[in-house]
This record gives sequence, C-alpha cells and structure tokens, in this order.
Amino acid sequence: MKWGIRRPGPALVIASIALFAALGGSVYAAKRFDGHAVKVKSLPGNRLAVGSVPGNRLKPGAIPGNRIEPGSITGNQIDVATLGQVPSAVHADSADSAHDAETALVAASAHDAKTVNGHSAGCTASTRFFAGACWQVAGSDAALSAPAAAMACASQGGELPEALELVAFSQQAGIALDNGGEWTGDLTNFSGLDVYAVITVTPAAKVESAPSTDTRRYRCVIPLVT
Repeated sequence: MKWGIRRPGPALVIASIALFAALGGSVYAAKRFDGHAVKVKSLPGNRLAVGSVPGNRLKPGAIPGNRIEPGSITGNQIDVATLGQVPSAVHADSADSAHDAETALVAASAHDAKTVNGHSAGCTASTRFFAGACWQVAGSDAALSAPAAAMACASQGGELPEALELVAFSQQAGIALDNGGEWTGDLTNFSGLDVYAVITVTPAAKVESAPSTDTRRYRCVIPLVT
C-alpha cells in the first residue's frame, strides 16, 4: 500500500488564502489606524477615556459652558488674559477698589472718590469726614448772628450742624470749639416776630442757647457730594 501527501482541494486553498488575507489586513489596519482616520462627529464623547484628549486639542468654544460640571475648573486653571470685560462693569475699567479713586470711572466703590455722576465728592483739606459729611476743622474767623451764620454756610453748599452732632464732633482729636460757644442749626423757642433762641455748644460740650441776634462763631457741615 502506498502512502503519500494528499494534495489540498481547491476549497481548502481558497479558505486558507482568505484567512491569511484577513489576518494581514487586520494587522495592517491596526498599524495604520489613528485619529485622522476617524470621521468627524462619528465618535461619541462617552466612548473616550477620561483624560485621553488634552485641552489644547479642543477647538475654542467646542464645549459650551452649560456642559461643564460646576467646580470642575478652578481659578488657577483660567488664563485671566482670555477673559473679557465683566458685564455691568463699564465704569470699573481701572478699578481694584474705589478707595481713594480719582473719578467714578476708575472706582469699584465710591468711598473718597472725587466725582460721582459729574458732582464733586469727597472732603477738602480744610474739612474732616464725620457722620457722613465733611465738617470744617476750624471755626469761622468772624462772629455772626445765627441767621448770617446759616447764610454763610448755605453759600458754601452746607449748613450749621445739629447740636448733638456738634457735641460729638467736638470730642474728636484736634477739634476745639470757640470759647464763646458756636452756633448750631437747632432752635429752642420763639418769643416774637424774628425773635428766637438758637442752641450753642461750648468747648466743655455744654449746650446753651442764645438770641439769634447775638454773634457767635460757627463751623459748617458740607455734604460729601455737592
């Protein structure tokens, strides 16, 4: 009996060729497959591994703000230079805080600002900020009647202080009231036509009254914004 190698049939040959072709093609495809071979928008985001796509590969604006999880981006990860002007902050172009700012255009708060909406703001060198207004540090040089003193303050855009406020102001460092007492804007009683008494305050913080026709020194209280 003869033993020999049996020749493979045509079907087996074709099947073997197809198998080798398939295996070779897979290896080739695996070597050649990269991101450029992926069709745009064909790969959903949930198929990507976390951290597999670096931020510099994303197109600006590709991820809308409402798709970002709150707290996922910290302040030190944001390039401040890329941020635009904050809405409703047109008048804060040069502001860190408005303390000691020159104008409202460079202010974030208006404390000590020099102008507010076109009006002068702040206290001059001869006044001191107290109780929300600018008080004259030194009393007047001349002694006037109460109505004349009130007119003099009004011409400066101010008024005579209230009695209790003048008492409090007199306790401030460097403030000395006139020995004869200073006029306030408070009245006590009327005793006739244009005859009335006005409260005065002495250096000892004593509250008295004097006829409006008497003469006393005075100091004015000027509004912070004029």
